Amino acid sequence: MEKKFKVTVDGKLYEVIVEDVSETGSNLYPSPGLRANIVNTAPATAAAPAEQANLATGADELPSPLSGVIVEIAVSPGATVVKGDKVIVVEAMKMKTMVSAHKSGKIASIAVAVGDGVESGQALMVIK
Repeated sequence: MEKKFKVTVDGKLYEVIVEDVSETGSNLYPSPGLRANIVNTAPATAAAPAEQANLATGADELPSPLSGVIVEIAVSPGATVVKGDKVIVVEAMKMKTMVSAHKSGKIASIAVAVGDGVESGQALMVIK
């Protein structure tokens, strides 16, 4: 089954034809305006970033609350923090978000550096 799509790249409009070659013959590319049934093909053991953030709650790993770029790391390995202390600043869409320690303890390791891009739920540091 073939479908026509209009795609804009760098301000130029292209018309492309895409052929569904899946073995199931399912309608992967529905007509415009129709909702597609999206099937999660990720293994059952893999967690989405938002789920990873939920899994890290109460654990030693501090997850990033959003996707962005690390612009400041306010602590170093070995430092002692109290729950709520500023530890990292993440910038997304020119807005800076302060990330606080999720528990009191000692910074065991830091998994990111200033300038690193991070995804929501990605472990930023370990507090033990």
